[in-house]
Amino acid sequence: MSSEKTPGGITPKRKKQREDELHSAHSKYEVKFQDLLIFVVERKMGSSRRMFLMDLARKKGFRVADIMSDSVTHIVTENNSWNEIWDWIQIQKIPDANKLNLLDISWFTDSMGAGKPVDIEERHRLQVLQSDLPSTSLLTTVPQYACLRKSTLDNKNKIFTDVLDILAENCEFNENSGSYVTYARAASLLKSLPYPISGMNDLEGLPCIGKQIRVIIEDILEDGVCSQVESLLCDEKYKARKLFTSVFGVGVKTADKWYGLGFRTIEEVKTTEDITFTKMQRAGFLYYEDIIQSVSRAEAEAVGQMIQDIVHEYTPHAKVTLTGGFRRGKEVGHDVDFLISCHEKGNEEGLLHKTVNKLDRQGLLLFCDFVEATMEKRKLLSRNYDVMDHFQKCFLILKLDRRLVDKRDLSVASGSALSLTDEGAEHKKETKIKGWKAIRVDLVIVPAQQFAYALLGWSGSRQFERDLRRYANQEKKMWLDNHGLYDKKKQVFLQARTEEEIFAHLGLKYIEPWERNA
Repeated sequence: MSSEKTPGGITPKRKKQREDELHSAHSKYEVKFQDLLIFVVERKMGSSRRMFLMDLARKKGFRVADIMSDSVTHIVTENNSWNEIWDWIQIQKIPDANKLNLLDISWFTDSMGAGKPVDIEERHRLQVLQSDLPSTSLLTTVPQYACLRKSTLDNKNKIFTDVLDILAENCEFNENSGSYVTYARAASLLKSLPYPISGMNDLEGLPCIGKQIRVIIEDILEDGVCSQVESLLCDEKYKARKLFTSVFGVGVKTADKWYGLGFRTIEEVKTTEDITFTKMQRAGFLYYEDIIQSVSRAEAEAVGQMIQDIVHEYTPHAKVTLTGGFRRGKEVGHDVDFLISCHEKGNEEGLLHKTVNKLDRQGLLLFCDFVEATMEKRKLLSRNYDVMDHFQKCFLILKLDRRLVDKRDLSVASGSALSLTDEGAEHKKETKIKGWKAIRVDLVIVPAQQFAYALLGWSGSRQFERDLRRYANQEKKMWLDNHGLYDKKKQVFLQARTEEEIFAHLGLKYIEPWERNA
């Protein structure tokens, strides 16, 4: 019996041994997809990355073979052509090899992302001459400026961009602007790619991807994690900065001061008598549990309706516009930003104070900080990017009545929101009981002639705006901010009624708000 062979050259004994090994490898995970068996080719991939991918697939419920056999249905490879894999299969002497699905790593990553085997598309199959990876000619056409790229919320490289965003944030904490720019630009570029990075060859020709970034990406490709970020997430100072700056009114310098005093938790800071808090910080602590929760689109729209109703009592034709991440298509955010603009010049005078006073009389105002307009008439624009502008604005914490939020929309939005901790989930239950939730809201009064520029600036994303200003300055010799566009050559401010006209002034193709998630 031991000498008997199947037509494929595999003895029944060896086949039984392979089946036993396969069963052992899957014994600690539930198998959800019995109809397919994946074999990941190590060639051009490396053993550590192969082991990581195999373990990932098993955790997702896929069957994965450690060794090649005639039971395999899907062969997954990286950076190999159809010709190379077919020659390798012939050596294995697999029967019915023509029935095998020879697939690029993109099918694997798409399936892992979906949590189930995705339908095999033409782009997933290995091609006769080359794999379906972006060619060098395509890669070299990716522009360096985020304002020249479309970046939707469909981020196919989240595993890399999440890491780069954390590293960029830490550089901001340390006021290391050079490294911040390096990480932020690389993350922005990866977010814009219409395909997942599955191998180092995919990076060829891409701008903003230097040696430092390549090392990080290679680390993730091989091990599934970035060792640098893993260490950072365990760092006491980073954790304290992250925690303390989550309090409304607390910046990095204050967070560092509290850390230096030996504080490590919110409760320690709140209960000490050694610190004098600002009015904003006191409000931040008072409503902390509400404010750290994500705001759903349904909640943002309910706040918008509430603001608009009050504004229209005083100025019926005023425009109240939701901006920020919600305008870019996000379903959740940290706060809600609105621009308030009037068609007729002068109608906005006193409108913000009247609106806030009415909110106060209605018992909806929990905190308010006014910032009066500081823009001098025809003032030249700043050479540097500044997240703050010179409009009259106020930073609020408002009480949102849960009954104003459509329950169906809220449940959908909550399902797509970031997962809550047990403590956060418990507070969400308490919030429903008390019937209201504290929401962070920013209101900005914008003169009609500057509305298009303010809308562009307040819509974001942050990196999109940074690159838009950089492009204007370096490529067009213009200064751009939330108030206007100044042509340095002609020494004139350029008027614009819409965002499309601003893009036209800069010689750029218009990019929709939901394509600016850079």
